[in-house]
Amino acid sequence: MRKFFGTDGIRGQANSYPMTAEMALKVGMAAGLVFKNGRHRHRVVIGKDTRLSGYMLETALVAGFTSVGMDVFLLGPMPTPSVAMLTRSLRTDLGVMISASHNAFHDNGIKFFGPDGFKLSDEIERKIEDLIDGDLTPALAGPGDLGRARRIDGAQQRYIEFAKRTLPREMSLEGLRVVIDCANGAAYKVAPEALWELGADVISMGVTPDGFNINKECGSTSTDALSKKVHEVRADIGIALDGDADRVIIVDENGQEVDGDQLMAVVAQSWQASERLSGSGIVATVMSNLGLERYLGSIGLDLARTRVGDRYVVEHMRANGFNVGGEQSGHIVLSDFATTGDGLIAALQVLACVKDQDKPVSQVCRRFEPVPQILKNVRYSSGKPLEQEKVRSAIEDGEARLGTSGRLVIRASGTEPLIRVMAEGDDADLVKQVVNDIAGVVATAAA
Repeated sequence: MRKFFGTDGIRGQANSYPMTAEMALKVGMAAGLVFKNGRHRHRVVIGKDTRLSGYMLETALVAGFTSVGMDVFLLGPMPTPSVAMLTRSLRTDLGVMISASHNAFHDNGIKFFGPDGFKLSDEIERKIEDLIDGDLTPALAGPGDLGRARRIDGAQQRYIEFAKRTLPREMSLEGLRVVIDCANGAAYKVAPEALWELGADVISMGVTPDGFNINKECGSTSTDALSKKVHEVRADIGIALDGDADRVIIVDENGQEVDGDQLMAVVAQSWQASERLSGSGIVATVMSNLGLERYLGSIGLDLARTRVGDRYVVEHMRANGFNVGGEQSGHIVLSDFATTGDGLIAALQVLACVKDQDKPVSQVCRRFEPVPQILKNVRYSSGKPLEQEKVRSAIEDGEARLGTSGRLVIRASGTEPLIRVMAEGDDADLVKQVVNDIAGVVATAAA
């Protein structure tokens, strides 16, 4: 078990342990020491989203990295996938993103990318944690070896051009009216600009961040406003990113939401037809709908499942030769282009399918009928509710009731103090009853 790292970096309430300036300072020092090797000048690139606490954590991280002799390149507000891309492009030793993704403004987090642009392994995260708990004073750089920090000009245009090049050179989005909701987050400048440069008629939402409104009633976790805007302006498609733009949810021309499972099916079928799909199918997590698995099977493709977290999806993709993977929540990983989930690039691939097929989004992006699926989150304050006997007994009973016609997934969130109770199956009433029964037992245990 790791002490500070969850499924996606270190995360918590801003200015409360472990998301304090003091901890960020130690994290910068520890991570810098882990990634210093050789006698060359070591460099780290740091991006952030638009949360108020980003200023505090950014400054503390800079102090930590420079104190151990690493130079720092500051990007300002930029999507998480752009940090991964620029980590490789700028040949830095480490990439850092300050973000709590889809969480509200009061949370924040620190994500890391290695020099290859991929998220860190559990083993490296443990090395960083071991150093955080130790005395780092002896490892500090001498007065003449301290690092320098500077802001990088042109980073936004580098990422925009990178995203545009994922489409064929002759591809134009001219004739498509697109509403883009940037969740008042990290992509509020780059996403609308990229779509406009590709020829789309762009209507932007969620592009006025104030430090507090990131993900607030907008973005991929709250698409009601986007659906209304699509209706209002008679758009062909709505695109909702989350706070750090590593996930995407689509809204069709009728205002109906299209989740990550459907988007993976769209890309998988399209790439299969054009002989671009690698591996025997795609990679998703245990949370992806059974309907996706059945659809892929009907077109001769497999669905490989991993534990929740896009980095576990990426690990399986790399180890087994897949180039399409992701999560129902909208993390879509297309490894031909990116090393992590990229909401903008995934949206561009969907738009390419819409243009190629010359059909409404509602037809292009509805590849299967989802099996009834219900997810309930139960908040807890302390302890380990899932280890209690009455909870384990309720889970076993639920599995028996669903039998072979359904699935049950119970897990603790890696980013919030929540127990997630998910069930799916062909009998909607039974699924609902099983989830409610287990969630009730978990709530009692967590009280």
